Amino acid sequence: HMRKAAAAMVESGLADHGYQYVNIDDCWTKKQGDEPLRDPAGELLPNNKFPDLKGMVDYIHSLGLRAGTYTSPGPWTCAGYTAAYGHEAQDARRIASWGFDFLKYDWCSYGGVAGGASLGHLQKPYRLMAEELRKLDRDIVHNLCQYGMGDVWNWGAETGHCWRTTGDLGLERATTLPGFYQIGMSNARHWQQAGPGGWNDPDYLLIGWVGDAFGQSEGRPTPLTPNEQYSYLSMWALMAAPLIFSGDMAKLDPFTLNVLCNPEVIDVDQDSLGKQARIVRQNRMDFVLAKPLADGSLAVGLFNLAPFPRRMEVKWDDLGLSGSRHVRDLWRHQDLGAHEASWQAEVPRHGVSLVRLAR
Repeated sequence: HMRKAAAAMVESGLADHGYQYVNIDDCWTKKQGDEPLRDPAGELLPNNKFPDLKGMVDYIHSLGLRAGTYTSPGPWTCAGYTAAYGHEAQDARRIASWGFDFLKYDWCSYGGVAGGASLGHLQKPYRLMAEELRKLDRDIVHNLCQYGMGDVWNWGAETGHCWRTTGDLGLERATTLPGFYQIGMSNARHWQQAGPGGWNDPDYLLIGWVGDAFGQSEGRPTPLTPNEQYSYLSMWALMAAPLIFSGDMAKLDPFTLNVLCNPEVIDVDQDSLGKQARIVRQNRMDFVLAKPLADGSLAVGLFNLAPFPRRMEVKWDDLGLSGSRHVRDLWRHQDLGAHEASWQAEVPRHGVSLVRLAR
């Protein structure tokens, strides 16, 4: 399955647009009760679904891609599989020996052994793993998954490269808006804490054919409308978020690829200045983000939260701009001419106008 996902990343064109990590999440080690959990030397054992991890990682690398994996600082992962508690240094070396390039470190059962809930207790396991990863002769991205506890955005860059700021997006129940809006708007508040080398992570891109976080089915097409999917990617790009697709790679369809692979939107996300967009306006109907870019231009997203189409406007004064600005529609790849004092657009229900403003 992982090899097919890696091949699909290349064959679909995702890799050509910068997607490069093929990541295992939970459930690859031995499950609680499935002894032995480790070999006699204490080395981590994969379960029978992964009989040749090194061969799998070598295959992923042969395609020009990178491989990622997952564990917890606690005794068990979220799904009850063997994790790193008491074996942190050993497991870090083991993961590096298999050739992995990315580690998601998920709080899970660590709460039962943390010994407290102070900031020091919340930081301790991530500081420990960061120290072990730094000792390795291998670059491994350290993804902190601890759901925003202890205001991780204020210290995450000391121990990792990206950090989850909220709970799981897949568990966020929809209200009048799909769950990604609440997650995204929460993540957006921490715009001042992100920068090169350290990023706020609002969780995965759950579009295409997606699994069911509540365990009720093997998966289904995303319930999001096309406009909601454009809004989703626009928001993540403006927030300089890691773009981690969590749909079924074997069921990629042309529209999902269209959403994931827009080069002008990806350029906003990956802009070298490394600034996260600030919130310009937020109310019951509007959400407006503005992200400065390395070439001096400004990416702006006007998100319509209303259940009906509306004409939306953002003024140059609100953006700290003056004079004439050339407007480019990033989803449609269209130049829309020069505008003197504001940008206005007809924005569909739960849709977005994502533009780049340049002199």
